[in-house]
Amino acid sequence: MAKTSSRLLFWWVVVGVVALDFVTKRLAVANLTDSGPVYLLGDWLSFRLVYNTGAAFGISVGPYSRWVFMVLAMVALVVLGAMVRQTPHRQWFRLLTLGLVCGGAIGNLIDRVRSPRGVVDFIDVWIGTFHWPTFNVADMAVSCGAIALAAVLWSEGKHENEAVAEAASAPETST
Repeated sequence: MAKTSSRLLFWWVVVGVVALDFVTKRLAVANLTDSGPVYLLGDWLSFRLVYNTGAAFGISVGPYSRWVFMVLAMVALVVLGAMVRQTPHRQWFRLLTLGLVCGGAIGNLIDRVRSPRGVVDFIDVWIGTFHWPTFNVADMAVSCGAIALAAVLWSEGKHENEAVAEAASAPETST
């Protein structure tokens, strides 16, 4: 992939995730009520409007959660931006994963800035008696992107370690 198209892929993913997250959250707020879920696939998948003032899995730091998680999201975006700038253009999959994480972080940051009620969550999953915490499109992008990014970074580290080990074990040549 050309240098420009790899960077464009990153930006298209970011914009796509933010747009899809924004639209789905607005639809959830407009069509769901706090009174109960809308069942889609039996008992295991439903839409239910929830406002999350904390972070993933409802992690909270008390009354300052909104501000703490806003600052953490902005710091994460700066770090991710540095990773994007350091990523060679030929590593399109790494740029895609970074786009997913950045897009999701921006999507949830928009909610934190817009409303003290918190992030709009609306996707509810149950497997038997196990209930996964209610989530949204941004959460899915962050989770899938972070897992894929971890795999990419692990693979890169593994290849670098193999190259170092191979170089160390190569016989020296004298000139």
